[in-house]
Amino acid sequence: MSFKYIQQLPTPDEIIREFPLAPELAAIKRQRDQEISDVFTGKNDKFIVIVGPCSADNEDSVCDYVTRLAEMNDKVKDRLILIPRIYTNKPRTTGEGYKGITSQPDPEGKTDFHAGLIAMRHMQIHAIEVSGLTAADEMLYPDNWGYVSDILSYVAIGARSVEDQQHRMTASGFDVPAGMKNPTSGNLTVMLNSVYAAQHPHSFVYRGYEVQTNGNPLAHCVLRGATNMHGRNTANYHYEDLDLLASLYEARDIINPSVIVDANHSNSNKLFREQIRIVKEVLHSRNHSSKIHSLVKGVMIESYIEEGCQKIGEGIYGKSITDPCLSWNDTEKLLYEIADLS
Repeated sequence: MSFKYIQQLPTPDEIIREFPLAPELAAIKRQRDQEISDVFTGKNDKFIVIVGPCSADNEDSVCDYVTRLAEMNDKVKDRLILIPRIYTNKPRTTGEGYKGITSQPDPEGKTDFHAGLIAMRHMQIHAIEVSGLTAADEMLYPDNWGYVSDILSYVAIGARSVEDQQHRMTASGFDVPAGMKNPTSGNLTVMLNSVYAAQHPHSFVYRGYEVQTNGNPLAHCVLRGATNMHGRNTANYHYEDLDLLASLYEARDIINPSVIVDANHSNSNKLFREQIRIVKEVLHSRNHSSKIHSLVKGVMIESYIEEGCQKIGEGIYGKSITDPCLSWNDTEKLLYEIADLS
């Protein structure tokens, strides 16, 4: 037999009972969820910025970062909605490398999903406590949704997961926005099919139960660039790309047509400082066209306290151990500029 069963994990209900979300924090989440939902349904014209480290590997530095973000939020909240990027699961192109705090709570230690689920939930709740901001995370494992359904305000479905039926059907049961990224190939039809699927009801098997969902009207596209057949990165954040996506939306039975532009990954050719220029170009396109203005609801930015990245074990506080990120100083300046341009 190819499977070795290491340990039985606690259920979502058991984890939630052990680490509950306090009523006052639940109230914050309800308010935030409504405000974010209103952007995607067109009731609110604020601009969403999902911003934070590539991977949330350390609770102290992550909570330090979101505290700074909360102070910034107070200054720009009339124009922007800041959503901390607290990604606790990391997809790996080859399957190797650090896969996030949920599977490896100590980046230098061994895999331990039990300890990881506790570390992940503790960090997400602590971040809300210190900042008053609810976060975004990526759903790498659909079965894990129950562990975070009461604490997240945004969920991304990654480029390697967006074609998977279980991800699509699970996203159809979210009560928060689900950002469906274009696949690594860049195929927009695949992404739009994923949005359509997530917006509609489904019956399927989930965690040993037959379940039924109502569909998620807040499912939407995320443009993150692509990798072509020769292994070269190509961008899809330009004016023409956004205009094309708007037209493709119009040809489909999809409600609340929306897109978030991921300024890093293949869009930046993994040159992290290019995120600054890309975000400004997206805002220029948004201001040039009323159709694009209506379509583009926000951007994603990879940012941490220190610029760049480090190898696991170097121990530099607030510096990414996965993809390189903008520094806090550059992020703060960029957020002011986004507020001015949005």
